[in-house]
Amino acid sequence: MHRPLHWQQQPQPGSVFVPGPVRRRNRVGLAVAGIVAAIGLSAVSAFGGGLAALELRPAASPAVVGAANSSGTAGANTTLSDVAAHVLPSVVSISTGNAVGSGVVITDDGAILTNNHVVATARGTSVQVTFPSGQTAQAKIVGTEPATDLAVVKIVGGGTYKPLVFGDSSSVKVGDTVLAVGSPLGLDGSVTAGIVSAVNRTIDEGNDGQSAAAKITGAIQTDAAINPGNSGGALVNTAGQLVGINTAIATSGDTAGNIGVGFAISSNTAKAVAQRLLS
Repeated sequence: MHRPLHWQQQPQPGSVFVPGPVRRRNRVGLAVAGIVAAIGLSAVSAFGGGLAALELRPAASPAVVGAANSSGTAGANTTLSDVAAHVLPSVVSISTGNAVGSGVVITDDGAILTNNHVVATARGTSVQVTFPSGQTAQAKIVGTEPATDLAVVKIVGGGTYKPLVFGDSSSVKVGDTVLAVGSPLGLDGSVTAGIVSAVNRTIDEGNDGQSAAAKITGAIQTDAAINPGNSGGALVNTAGQLVGINTAIATSGDTAGNIGVGFAISSNTAKAVAQRLLS
């Protein structure tokens, strides 16, 4: 058995951690030192080490989750900047009042998929959602599934939004180019690029005192930069389709940020859980 590390402990060399959500104090006068000091680590174990969690009833039928249309994916032979432009409007920052994570719009009436450990810090059932455009909205927690570290929130007050189309994560291959989109360190609308490093990883997340432990199977490993605040954000392929929900990173020594080993919950798992929660 591996002894889980608590957030206040320093990660040991070779550990794998799920970075904790970014603690939000004041968005004005943002300083690098302040951001770093605000990051906490959750407890987890995986691959012989510890793993740290990242950080962040609709009217529509669950059948519309991830429904594609003529403009649902980025076109063929597009550049990475084209893919990013296509995806960014569907990825939001989620603030629980004392922490910030990320989320992905999955229905046109405002259902948003994120990590359970992001909304576990919410005070009550309300969270604030911020789009890359700067538009903000209030959302209510629809449901959570701690066992898979997934949750769905829904924007209140109506409106029409751009959902991201689910891709088939079973077709993801090692070496595929992917983009990670979210709000690392509270920096909304950030995009990083990398490749799929491995597939079908199993990650055991420990209990951080705010969210229940989760065991994630079929996870996608990527070297696209993922940091605290990216939790619940999108991992997309070059067609602009959602292939994973970013949830964990590996760390080494005293480094709590990205070292090129990140993990995402597969889109096939995420879609099935989202449909359950929405129904």
